[in-house]
Parts: sequence; structure tokens; C-alpha cells
Amino acid sequence: MKDNKTIAQFLGITEFPYKIKDNNGNTIYIEYSNGNWHKQEYDSNNNQIYYEESRGYWSKYEYDSSGKEIYLETSLGTIRDNRPKVIELTFEDIAQKFGIDVNLIKIKK
Repeated sequence: MKDNKTIAQFLGITEFPYKIKDNNGNTIYIEYSNGNWHKQEYDSNNNQIYYEESRGYWSKYEYDSSGKEIYLETSLGTIRDNRPKVIELTFEDIAQKFGIDVNLIKIKK
């Protein structure tokens, strides 16, 4: 038989809600007396990048350098993708696009 104890049950915690925080003070796990729980993960800028709850719901997030959300995906099928699109081209691709000899391409700063 598999042991499916929650963290609080495993530790014998009796005072609820039971919370675990990271070094930045973000609550990364919370459990209630009924056994329901949810957990979060944060990036180095304290932006929430993952959320999961005991009922099976989860969500993932990404942020740009200014902290603006640029990606969201959930277990319910929601996807919001505002990440910058990167186009990768070879020098040959560029030369062909502009109709010039590849040896004439130089990159300037």
C-alpha cells in the first residue's frame, strides 16, 4: 500500500494552515486541516513561476526582464504566449533574401 500523506500529516502538524516560506518570505507551500494544499515556486525576482494545488490544478508562468508576464499555461488548457519570437537566419539565408553574395555581408555594431 502506497503512503500518500501530505507534508503536515507526515510531520504530525496539528495547527493549520501550515505554511512553508522560502528565504525571501514567499509562501511556497500551504496546507489546510482538510488535507488540501497548494505550492508555488518563484524566480530570483520573486515572480511566481509555478502553482499547483492538491485538486490537480497547475499553472506555469514566465516573465520578461521588467517583470511583465509573457507566458502562461494552465492545466485547464489556457495558454497566453507573448514571448518574443526569435528568427534564426544563416548568412546564406540573408544573402538569398537580399539577392547578394554571402561574402558581401558584414555585421556592424
